[in-house]
Amino acid sequence: MATCWQGLWAYRFYLIVFFLPIFLLPLPILVPTKMTSSIREDLGAPTSETGSPPEPHCRVRGPYCHVLIFQEAYCAYTIILMALLWCTEALPLAVTAFLPVIMFPMMGIMTASTVSLEYLKDTSILFIGGMMVALAVENWNLHKRIALRMLLIIGVRPALLILGFMLVTAFLSMWISNTATTAMMVPIAHAVLEQLHKVPTDRDVEEGRNNPAFELQEQKEETKLDEKDNKQDCPFPPTPSESKTQRNREQLRFSQGLSLCVCYSASIGGIATLTGTTPNLVLQGQVNSLFPRNGNVVNFASWFSFAFPAMIILLLFSWVWLQVLFLGFDFRKNFGLAEQSRNQEQAAFEVIRREHKLLGPMSFAEKAVTLLFVLLVVLWFTREPGFFTGWGNLAFSNENGKSMTSDGTVAILIAVIMFIVPSKIPGLTQKPGNPGKLKAPPALLTWDIVKKKMPWNIVILLGGGFALAKGSEESGLSKWLGDKLTPLESVPPAAIAFIICLLIAIFTECASNVATTTLFLPILASMSQAICIHPLYVMLPCTLASSLAFMLPVATPPNAIAFSFGGLRVTDMARAGFMLNVIGVLVITLAINSWSIPMFDLYNFPSWAQSNTTGLCGVSQANVTTSSP
Repeated sequence: MATCWQGLWAYRFYLIVFFLPIFLLPLPILVPTKMTSSIREDLGAPTSETGSPPEPHCRVRGPYCHVLIFQEAYCAYTIILMALLWCTEALPLAVTAFLPVIMFPMMGIMTASTVSLEYLKDTSILFIGGMMVALAVENWNLHKRIALRMLLIIGVRPALLILGFMLVTAFLSMWISNTATTAMMVPIAHAVLEQLHKVPTDRDVEEGRNNPAFELQEQKEETKLDEKDNKQDCPFPPTPSESKTQRNREQLRFSQGLSLCVCYSASIGGIATLTGTTPNLVLQGQVNSLFPRNGNVVNFASWFSFAFPAMIILLLFSWVWLQVLFLGFDFRKNFGLAEQSRNQEQAAFEVIRREHKLLGPMSFAEKAVTLLFVLLVVLWFTREPGFFTGWGNLAFSNENGKSMTSDGTVAILIAVIMFIVPSKIPGLTQKPGNPGKLKAPPALLTWDIVKKKMPWNIVILLGGGFALAKGSEESGLSKWLGDKLTPLESVPPAAIAFIICLLIAIFTECASNVATTTLFLPILASMSQAICIHPLYVMLPCTLASSLAFMLPVATPPNAIAFSFGGLRVTDMARAGFMLNVIGVLVITLAINSWSIPMFDLYNFPSWAQSNTTGLCGVSQANVTTSSP
């Protein structure tokens, strides 16, 4: 019997993929959706006295035989199937994202060419361009130079060391991958801790210890972590002391706190910029897809203005919580005011200083990448900020005065320039191994680097989400969901936003944050239209809450990387992450009910959101305003 269960468990993914579509078949078969008389009249099809189709089957006879009346159930079947496959990861996430290409044309929801167009929209181009620039920053170790320099400024006293690592990690994760940031910062943190938790010699204090742990350890998302690696003992050697056990316990807790502060701040920092984490791009793409006339309400500048203050508040509260949880309430000791730890702190500081010195002066490539990166950020902020006329409106506007360029245009422009600019001051050098042959230096960014490190699976996952949103709209599922959610009209919008934050924060612990936003955003958009509240009032909290994956090692790759370095148990991460989830929900609730209201005009139902509604929201606008917080 044990062998049988082991065999079933070994083949569980095959069984899920085979039986799950069969298990869900009653949805489209037993829950048929009838075409309403208004839709049939628009099509010119005859209706009966009751307003229902004259035939109780899925197609209308005559010239309208290609109009399906089961499309809502078919689309729901596809979405539920993909949601369960994404949650179980029985198929790779990107492979599951391709299912709309197969199922929507076969179900008559959309043509294959229409579905395929959803897989490479402007938001996907923005992701590709932003990732190319981030890869160039990583390739020339510019992020490591920034990290070490900031740590030298902040210092290595326990509380300040945690704050320093959190600020550095959050800043870097605003621009480059959260996973790459964590993979770089965790080894640095443990190298510093090794010096902080040993009794240094005079030579250690003077020169610093050459610690190989500073070499970047490239971690892949697909790496499976061994259980025995997860249960390593504290790597710091015990110091000779009467209270050696107590000291080792304190060192272990400090190590746990520093590891968690790195992975948590990577997730927190990613919410500040539109390209910082993929759910932000999912929101922009869904808004542009579901509300084509929104006037580019979500762009780099508007998102940063909304999310950056929330990120700073959440980061500071997280620092206070982690300090209290892992360092205790002895703030005099936490801030390094006691004399007993000065030698260890000096040795740890020397480690950081020595590693920064080993980087040497900035090369031409680092300076060029820095210049192009700063130019990219400036162009993003000034293209079409909304509160003043941007360069996109002045130089590249259409007949309506709107910018014809996008944030994706800017990202690809800077990325292409990086493929053109050489990595050394222009000149000829001799080819290694062939002194008689000359060659030009490589460019700042090469296609080999992009091929190896570009997460193409995320591009496909984004496209799959856009295809689902478009299919929900075309099939009428969005309208059906909106009609079912109209009883929420009596609930205060602030309560709705708070409940959504809690629901998403729980759901994202078990599923990919990209899949979470992909599934929930179209539903929330339909709900907002049905109850006549601003779509962003519910879509913004959903997007931010999807980044609150703090409780489990498998919730997000940064958590898994921190967990793999040892000294952490699942209970440690769950205890710290639970309170951070609560803090995160409260901060998001504060953000959506304060500075975001004048920024996005959340008190008023926008005209661009009425395109797919019955037009009744304008009548009930007074109720929306009075019921808003």
